[in-house]
Amino acid sequence: MRTLKLTLAYDGGDYVGWQRQLVGRSIQGELERAFEEIEGQRIAVHGAGRTDTGVHAMGQVAHFDFNTDLDTCALKDALNGNLARDVRVMDCIVVSPEFHARFSALRRYYQYRCRTNIFLLDRNYTWLTGSVDLTLLNEAASVIIGNHDFTSFSKNSEDLDHRRCIIYDSVWKENGDVVNYHVSGNRFLHHMVRYLVGTMLEISRGKIKMEQFKELINHPIENVNIFKAPPQGLVLTRVDYDD
Repeated sequence: MRTLKLTLAYDGGDYVGWQRQLVGRSIQGELERAFEEIEGQRIAVHGAGRTDTGVHAMGQVAHFDFNTDLDTCALKDALNGNLARDVRVMDCIVVSPEFHARFSALRRYYQYRCRTNIFLLDRNYTWLTGSVDLTLLNEAASVIIGNHDFTSFSKNSEDLDHRRCIIYDSVWKENGDVVNYHVSGNRFLHHMVRYLVGTMLEISRGKIKMEQFKELINHPIENVNIFKAPPQGLVLTRVDYDD
């Protein structure tokens, strides 16, 4: 039995997210179906992060335990030959049996893309926000760097022991008519990046005060009535491990 690590890219627009669901197509379910096509058995696949419905990835990581005579290149090609065209295995390597895509991860990177003009051809991969105040966005982005309880900016879950995350980088960068938010952290809670992006955009629009944002970070509360950015602008770009 070998443990293999996959690096994946996918367009999440037609999926209910990473995690297998009772109804709807999931990335995890698509991978497990592809394994079944190849080997005649379903293999459990574990991901580094449970991306939401409609969220994309360029660097999602997954692992699985598999007893096969195929080398990694042949297995990668076989998987891609049985996956839908909106999911691709970019890399496949053998790793230590102790490796776990989720629990071994040290740092996760996300990018959120906002478009400030009315160009429509990338509307499935950006949020058409109109003009933004980059100075205010970056002032808000700097507030979350460090170790904070993000209860105010996450969907409630009884499964979590705590809701603290360490944010290493948080910055907005302008690239022509597209403004990208870059954030990395040791972990992210359910809907967390989308709540943060939505709230920061509301600050930029003058609908929420910076002091209110800081208060929600410094004194977290549940069930806050804040804006959540739509999923299509969000991309999981990379996951780091202690290799």
